[in-house]
Amino acid sequence: MGGKNGAIYVVTDPSDDPVNPKQGTLRYGAIQTQPLWIIFERDMAITLKNELMMNSYKTIDGRGARVEISNGPCITIEGVSHVIIHGISIHDCKPGKPGMVRSTPDHVGERLGSDGDAISVFAASNVWIDHCYLARCTDGLVDVIHASNLVTVSNNYFTQHDKVMLLGHRDGYTADRIMKVTVVFNHFGPGLVQRLPRVRYGYAHVANNRYDQWIMYAIGGSADPTILSEGNYFVASNDPYAKQVTKRETYDGWKSWKWRSTNDVFVNGAYFVPSGWGSCAPNYVTSQYFGAAPGSLVPALTSDAGPLLVCHIRMLTYIVLYYIHIGPLEAQHRDFYFEGH
Repeated sequence: MGGKNGAIYVVTDPSDDPVNPKQGTLRYGAIQTQPLWIIFERDMAITLKNELMMNSYKTIDGRGARVEISNGPCITIEGVSHVIIHGISIHDCKPGKPGMVRSTPDHVGERLGSDGDAISVFAASNVWIDHCYLARCTDGLVDVIHASNLVTVSNNYFTQHDKVMLLGHRDGYTADRIMKVTVVFNHFGPGLVQRLPRVRYGYAHVANNRYDQWIMYAIGGSADPTILSEGNYFVASNDPYAKQVTKRETYDGWKSWKWRSTNDVFVNGAYFVPSGWGSCAPNYVTSQYFGAAPGSLVPALTSDAGPLLVCHIRMLTYIVLYYIHIGPLEAQHRDFYFEGH
């Protein structure tokens, strides 16, 4: 849902203040308590001074502009729900320093310092990360931890990174057993080493993704996760020691873990080691269900992974009216809403 039923907020200013953000900046919109659909006035490169704390019911929509968040701390989605991050490039993220950061208009709290993830999802639910470019961060590109649930990572382009996507806090954190994550239609491009994703507990449906020559492994796990690999396109490198798609971070007990491959395509000697027994089918409700395509179609299905440079008429209309007489938050009283997500 994100900010579907909220006002449109236009980012006009790429500057950042973690404690007292100015109206027109990305942080000012992200921390508001009401639902907001956040768009960008123009192409914009944003370097945050500390981690960006998202509030619930927000959509960050980069369509119609080239939007980059880079070279500083990046996005934290912590203890909130219904957040969509769409159509932006997030790269070269750095750890955040300990200090005060505003998370709502009425609350400023001390943060201990972020790890340098592109997007950290921490004790959050109903999160959708879609059509983003993610690369070269200090820690992970997408980390989903601390009993986060109902997370979808789709249509993204990942490249040039070591530990790409972690699902689960640590092996001893059993609260992560509730976690359900869908990883679909992504292009895992060149220069990726491992964790595409790595799953500790919970359930991961990994479907219709393209994998180009991982360096260590593609899909890993360590604490009895359930993984369904469906309709993916795996291209191994020429390294004879990096042909296996899968890796278990243990030598004991893994043969009972439910890891299945169905309708996957394996190229250049790639192979998947299955395990376990019983059903691995995703437990989607009707509105969530999708039928995965055969792996042979994945190169076409993922050809538009990453940000889409599409400028919608309704977005243009809003921006024109904004310049005439509407402030970004005053639009909540007017009938300008996006449809879709």
